[in-house]
Amino acid sequence: MADLNTRIEQGRGDEPADLVLTGGRIFDLVTGTFIAGDIAICGDTVVGIADQYQGREVIDVSDLILVPGFIDTHLHIESSLVTPFEFDRCVAPLGITTAICDPHEIANVIGASGIKWFQNASEHMVMDLRVQLSSCVPSTDMETAGARIDAADIASLRDHPSGIGLAEFMNYPGVIHRDPDVLAKLKLFDGQHIDGHSPQLSGRDLNAYIAAGIRTEHEATTAKEALEKLQKGMRVLIREGSVSKDLTALQPVLTDRTAPYMCLCTDDRNPLDIAEHGHLDYMIRRLIALGTSPLAAYRAASLSAAEAFGLKDRGLIAPGKRADIVALGSLEACDAQMVFCAGRRVEPARFEARPPLPQVGRNSVHTRALNAADFRSAENHRTSDVIGIIEGQIITEHQRVEIDIVDGDKAPDPTRDLLRIAVIERHGKNGNIATGFVRGFGLKAGAIASTVCHDHHNIACVGASYADMALAANRLSAIEGGFVVVRDGQVLAELALPVAGLMSLEPFETVRDKLVDLRDAARGLGVVLDEPFLQLAFLALPVIPALKITDRGLVDVTRFELIS
Repeated sequence: MADLNTRIEQGRGDEPADLVLTGGRIFDLVTGTFIAGDIAICGDTVVGIADQYQGREVIDVSDLILVPGFIDTHLHIESSLVTPFEFDRCVAPLGITTAICDPHEIANVIGASGIKWFQNASEHMVMDLRVQLSSCVPSTDMETAGARIDAADIASLRDHPSGIGLAEFMNYPGVIHRDPDVLAKLKLFDGQHIDGHSPQLSGRDLNAYIAAGIRTEHEATTAKEALEKLQKGMRVLIREGSVSKDLTALQPVLTDRTAPYMCLCTDDRNPLDIAEHGHLDYMIRRLIALGTSPLAAYRAASLSAAEAFGLKDRGLIAPGKRADIVALGSLEACDAQMVFCAGRRVEPARFEARPPLPQVGRNSVHTRALNAADFRSAENHRTSDVIGIIEGQIITEHQRVEIDIVDGDKAPDPTRDLLRIAVIERHGKNGNIATGFVRGFGLKAGAIASTVCHDHHNIACVGASYADMALAANRLSAIEGGFVVVRDGQVLAELALPVAGLMSLEPFETVRDKLVDLRDAARGLGVVLDEPFLQLAFLALPVIPALKITDRGLVDVTRFELIS
């Protein structure tokens, strides 16, 4: 930041500003009106608006509308399948100037060193990456993760300037039932920012959860749920990711009245979705198309987000604020023509100037060679618990279905959309393999598999053929993790994710193209889901109702217990 004297000089016009944007109109998120005049920028700070300024550099933004940079309030960059630097290059040109991430995906694989890797990356990025400290690694004791982070580990990471507070507290039963380890983490951040994660929590349990000091919530999936959480003082983050799509359900709640207490987040979007639809810019376009006022939509995307997370230096185009600015052709189109992060235009040269990130999390897949027999079911009763997918949601149904036992096995039955699902421990700790049934993929043959498997990131595999499931899982070991589609003993498509089995080392454009191939290959097997791989990943997350599976078995999340 420029020194105080220089900021005042340039704001007053006594000296030329470092940069002047001229000819555009500011969309003011306080009054909802448009402000004509130049924007004067000193270093990384806006120092003047609504007047004429001289500048050492002048950029003509005539006929464009200027809004504050967008803030993604909750995401896991790992789930974008690219490194932090590639994520930066992918979404900053769309107007995302601040992202608040929780690196608990990589932390579940390699521990605190993964969080430190993100902190290091934040020091060199074009956008401002804020790194929350992961609160639940692993998310529960009903899974085998590669690492564990306790309160002492979190305390050792607190002093980095990218920090805001404690990331999403997924173990909500541990909060409301006062688990000592949970309380130790919460006490570290007493009176500071703590992110929430409390799907379908209501009534007194919700009261208790909020009373612990938890301030935000991104798991609301209905208007009723969002309204209760707003009324009880939580900031509600509308989520629209590659799998979790809550925007349509929550859009009626976002009004000019509620917008100061609502924000936007992706949690998460992959490069294919970003290429085909967009990121927060897509959410803004969609909200306005559904009838949300531009004022409410743009407030939620920037000013309200800044206020919710204590980022008092941004969220408005106003003197004294960080110069994060998006120049648009129109509010309705949310079509970024130019983007400025901290007073500097987002251009390819800025991405190219970053130093390389050190590699971490290599060779993280440790499993024995699997065979078809590993995927048989040894159950001895016909009634089976079945995970029912709800497309566009990460919540699932807990179905009970009669399945015949033949030769001591309950085989997949694609005619009834009953497929085998398996989770295979891949951190080299115990070799667990758990199997069950899932409905909703529509797969008719072959198998798909992934090491992106929330949050423990073991191998998750779905298939109609045990032999193809074994091939898919073994192939993931060979490529250091990733996604794979198999049929009749042949690998049809794959994407290697060698960084902790979560992220590619390729440019985001390459990842995007390989995701197209994977999607096409999966559809060739009969898969009907738009995003089968990330949908599969969330089937292993035992903190989202109702039925999930980990390497330890099926989990009744409503009861928060393993099904024996």
